[in-house]
Amino acid sequence: MKKITSINPTNGTVNGEFEFHSLDKIDLILKRSNEAFQYWRSLEGAERAVYLENVAKVLRNDKRELAETITMEMGKPIRQALAEVEKCAGMFDHFAANICSFLEPDIVKESPSAFISYEPMGAVLAIKPWNFPLWQVLSAASHILAGGNTMVLKHSGYVPMCALKIESVFEKAGFPEGVFQTLLVDGPTASSLISRPEIAAVTFTGGLPAGQKVAEVAGRNMKKCVLELGGSDPFIVLGDADIEKAAKAGVAGRFLNSGQTCISSKRFIIESSIVAEFTSAFVENTRKLKIGDPLDKDTDIGPLVREGQVSLLEGQIKNAVSMGAKVELQGGRVEGNGYYFSPVVLSNASLDMQVMKEETFGPVAPIISVENESEALDVANATEFGLGASIWSSDKEKASLLACQVQSGVVGVNGLFKPEADLPFGGVKKSGIGRELSRFGFYEFMNIRSTVLF
Repeated sequence: MKKITSINPTNGTVNGEFEFHSLDKIDLILKRSNEAFQYWRSLEGAERAVYLENVAKVLRNDKRELAETITMEMGKPIRQALAEVEKCAGMFDHFAANICSFLEPDIVKESPSAFISYEPMGAVLAIKPWNFPLWQVLSAASHILAGGNTMVLKHSGYVPMCALKIESVFEKAGFPEGVFQTLLVDGPTASSLISRPEIAAVTFTGGLPAGQKVAEVAGRNMKKCVLELGGSDPFIVLGDADIEKAAKAGVAGRFLNSGQTCISSKRFIIESSIVAEFTSAFVENTRKLKIGDPLDKDTDIGPLVREGQVSLLEGQIKNAVSMGAKVELQGGRVEGNGYYFSPVVLSNASLDMQVMKEETFGPVAPIISVENESEALDVANATEFGLGASIWSSDKEKASLLACQVQSGVVGVNGLFKPEADLPFGGVKKSGIGRELSRFGFYEFMNIRSTVLF
């Protein structure tokens, strides 16, 4: 029997091994999910809300244990891991409070009577990544389950302990058997499940190549899918911006979760009149970050998730330097145990460098100089991705007009966009299809039915 190995990235030691589920076990899980759906969908919204409120309570009660599991499996600094658990609890509170209003039929006209109702689809397969092990799963589960669907989770092979902990949260919250279940399977097996009749739809968060395969299988089988496939978010600073404020925010936006965040600032596009001042402030603030044991509450940057991620970043940096990038802050691989990588800041970046064309999933910050806001917009949109963006200027009207022209699903003006329960989240171009969170995410996995009574 094949196994999943959980590795502690702080030292490379094995946390534990977990056997993949057998075909018989997979069949049983899918059967239970469909059986549970018939009961779960029959409940009133207010009844399901009680279950969601229970999840929020369990998350808060078990916050420390859950956060330490996150840190142990993927290296997230404990302070950030605790915040992740708390944010998940808030997500369930939000959808518990809004289920009934979201499910309320919309009356279109009185004669003849016409209305729009919202009905759940069935069992949703969720294929989720390791970088926010609880948030990526629970932010989707909150509205998928609220609508009356059931959910089957295929989590990243890097975080099997988190996957099983999440399942236990729903058990502790008293959920009916089969409403939420975790599958321990590999990627190809998960993809094969999309075509199974027991699966009504699929939600996927991860890399572009894997997302394209999911979309292909879903399309071939006429299954609804929502895809969030990462980004290469522009951080635009115009000449009239508050440079110190922008630099501090840029550091926070780039190095959260050790830079392993889909919506982190990844390309720093700075107007030439202030590029030297901004670079100096950015480097100075980056130097203040503490790298070390992620269980230390004062640590800002922990290890990367795996050795392969370290090697990938080294290759992207080498490519940039070979093409003329200047190293403003010399970081990189930290010798010793674990997969530590200290921040690297590059200036004189250009569009043909890998750090500008690819998603840099780690603590590397490329800075490119532009002459004006028009060129800034061209550089910002010169990417196949379109998830998030950030624009900084003392002229909010000008910045807002620029924001409307940036090709992205979300944008922050003079601030960093952070996913919130009541705001839709997702991208354009190759950053994905569909939306999570808010009422828009809620309706993604609902049959929006029109009924006319003649």
